[in-house]
Amino acid sequence: MKRNGMSLPKDKAKKLVSSPYAWVVLGLLTLIYISSFVDRQIIAVLAPAIQDELSLSNFQVGILYGTAFSFIYALCGIPMGRLADIYSRKLMIIAGLVVWSLMTVVSGFASSLTFLIVARFFVGISESALSPAVYSLLSDYFKPEQRGTVFSIYAAGIFVGIGVSFLVGGGIAEAYDWRTSLMAVGAPGLLIAAVAWFVIREFPRGILQTKGNQRFDTEQSFGEVVRYIIRKKTVRYHFLGFSFMAFTGYTILGFIGIVLSDIHEAGSLVPQYGWFMMAAGLSVMASGKAADWLAKKFEASYRFVPGIIAALGCLPLYYFGLFAESAMTALILIGLANVISSSYNGIAAAILQYLVKPNMRALASGLYLFVISVVGFGIGPPLTGWLMDTVFTGDYGAAKALMLVFTCCGILATGFFWMAMQNYDRDKEEN
Repeated sequence: MKRNGMSLPKDKAKKLVSSPYAWVVLGLLTLIYISSFVDRQIIAVLAPAIQDELSLSNFQVGILYGTAFSFIYALCGIPMGRLADIYSRKLMIIAGLVVWSLMTVVSGFASSLTFLIVARFFVGISESALSPAVYSLLSDYFKPEQRGTVFSIYAAGIFVGIGVSFLVGGGIAEAYDWRTSLMAVGAPGLLIAAVAWFVIREFPRGILQTKGNQRFDTEQSFGEVVRYIIRKKTVRYHFLGFSFMAFTGYTILGFIGIVLSDIHEAGSLVPQYGWFMMAAGLSVMASGKAADWLAKKFEASYRFVPGIIAALGCLPLYYFGLFAESAMTALILIGLANVISSSYNGIAAAILQYLVKPNMRALASGLYLFVISVVGFGIGPPLTGWLMDTVFTGDYGAAKALMLVFTCCGILATGFFWMAMQNYDRDKEEN
């Protein structure tokens, strides 16, 4: 094993595909993903304390949590994906982990909004290198028929990370202060990076491909690769469908506090939402397993079916939760709805790997993350907030706005998933 990020010889790498070692690496990569979401979400958890000490407005808090991270994260995801298709994915993963962990620790010493925004920029840049590289690497570590399960285990890290940020990060801040909390959640990433350096190995790209030439053209221009990916109808419908699912996910995460605080005057229940985020990790893994089973039992295009279930199955629970009279009933029903609506996260990334060539997987993942970040994070919460401020006012006005958004997103996502299924066989790659 070489320590400089170079690939293992193909014959040795093939022996490790889907081996116990591969599952260990999957667990380590999932732990890294958890770390990324703890460091990403912790600002929202600590926002009230940061706002009080640094005398920030609500608008400035919104910029710090959302724009300072999401803009640079979305923008950098595409070039990071291209780099991961050409250079060592292992090095990109570990370097990103070190940078975002250090920036989170350093944020604990912030004395101004500018300091925190600069740190958040670096967190966004470094985290944008993670998932495109991981998606590409895991596609070589495991057999194609396992991708739904494998990618969903990895994606479960999203919700475990968010849950940990609420429960652990918030708990440390309550016991000490927000600065200690930032340093405490950032520091473990540096230890994980040291372990990852010795455990993760770079694999040759596309080592399991059995059809066509095993050599891939890495001299194609960035524009040529993007055009190749986007010209496939299934990819376009995939992006659109899962963007509307992200629209729902980011919106409820952004406004659950308002629902509980403004409608029910039960802001003390907000931290308990972290438990539902942890449970969402289980639904993500179950959805991935179901996608692999459906593809094997019926047709490969049926991998989109769990996405349809996530899009529509959550709507009754959201309705009864948003308009519940009891705060606890609202928390439980909305939380369960979010568990269902979030279950798509693993299969979204997994499906994409079947639609592009092995040397394009990371860039395709970067494009996907760009689209869902812009639509979900960049448009979802602001548009919903505008509906709350100008269209739906009074008692349960926020609930009406949210229900309208969730219903439209669910129907639109389902339509795009159905169209993607119709084009899947034509657009899939033999990989």
